[in-house]
Amino acid sequence: MAKTLYLDCYSGIAGDMTLAALVDLGADLERITAELNKLPIDPFEIKVEHVVKQGISAKYLRIDVSESHHHHHSHGHHHDGHTHTHEHHHDGHTHTHEHHHHDHAHMHAHHHDHVHRKAADIIAMIEASALPPRVKQRSTKIFRVIAEAEGKIHGMPPEDVHFHEVGAMDSIIDIIGVCIALELLEIDEIIASPVPTGYGRIKIAHGLYPIPAPATLELLKGIPLSGLQAEGELTTPTGAGILQALCSRFGPLPAMQVVRIGYGAGKKDFAHPNVLRAVLLEEPHTHTAGQAHGEQETREPLIVMEAQMDDYSGEQFGYLMERLFEAGALDVYYTPVYMKKNRPAILVTVLARPQDADVCESLLLTETSTLGVRRSHWMRQALGRRWVTVSTKYGEIRVKQALRNGNVVHSSPEYEDAVKAARQHQVPLPNIYYEVIRNTKE
Repeated sequence: MAKTLYLDCYSGIAGDMTLAALVDLGADLERITAELNKLPIDPFEIKVEHVVKQGISAKYLRIDVSESHHHHHSHGHHHDGHTHTHEHHHDGHTHTHEHHHHDHAHMHAHHHDHVHRKAADIIAMIEASALPPRVKQRSTKIFRVIAEAEGKIHGMPPEDVHFHEVGAMDSIIDIIGVCIALELLEIDEIIASPVPTGYGRIKIAHGLYPIPAPATLELLKGIPLSGLQAEGELTTPTGAGILQALCSRFGPLPAMQVVRIGYGAGKKDFAHPNVLRAVLLEEPHTHTAGQAHGEQETREPLIVMEAQMDDYSGEQFGYLMERLFEAGALDVYYTPVYMKKNRPAILVTVLARPQDADVCESLLLTETSTLGVRRSHWMRQALGRRWVTVSTKYGEIRVKQALRNGNVVHSSPEYEDAVKAARQHQVPLPNIYYEVIRNTKE
């Protein structure tokens, strides 16, 4: 069953609020912690507290990072082969970029001082970990978009961006924790509401910055903002990074079935409830690709992808179609078209369910010569379907019936069964069809 998560960012979004909302929604905190412990990071503890924000009961997350001296995780090192321990971070001051060249691969930090780490090292740590594939994919995507935004603001390549606020241990825990929670809840698609940013100024490592912080605003490009006004930072870079990396679209709560709801609280108190609402949704009658529909009619979202090519051989098209069907495409078809300079070409059209669209799209981009794939969202009304078996003088043959409001609208014999009977009894195929239809009506 395809599951969709709707993030209702009424009061903005931050990493800890998102994780708290997903825990409130039913993601098991012990399992999240167990997965996080696969990473070479300092010992930590996540506590969940129940709080009430302006009349809404929510979960609040407190992350405690251990500062004990006896935990020396020594990891061999990416750059110069030294193994560093974290003794020298205990002087309590905040490190600046300049003198901090060789220990940022260390995932050690304490909440009293922001250790700076390079984005490239955090991503390398995730890639090398034993986390589930989609958790790795989603969390690296979040770190990448944040690093790109920060890099653009500070004028440096993304991989060299040192995370300060974002790189502190609790942000690593928030981001990867959120991706683990999404996996535990089996979320395929994430949709979010418009997002408020808040206004005013905020004190960060670089001094007094405007709200939204430049990196946050960079990360909100393409995301609709909401009109809620409140003084303070409602949306953090981590929160904006989660939306930018993981949401497929933005808008009101979609017309689906609400399964469960979770509330995650932010640290601050405002005149409005400072909570993030996470809603778990399901399509009332979705079926995974390949399965027959039920007898109910369904309205379902479809993704239609298309690309055309004038330099691709016939054999390759045959192979491409096989690969697309394996990837869960509902239908694939080829249309001859003429392109610029009157070149004969083929237009490839792929229909897929939202959860299979990305895989199909990446097949088109990697397997073919196209430079881009267009995608649009369609709705389809699908008739209910059921199979019946009909006995004829040529044996038993399955028939697929299409239903509307419980009535059979049309029915067709299963081709493979009919062909088998035609061969076996050496009669023309139409005779088999005729027999089947004659016997179905009775």
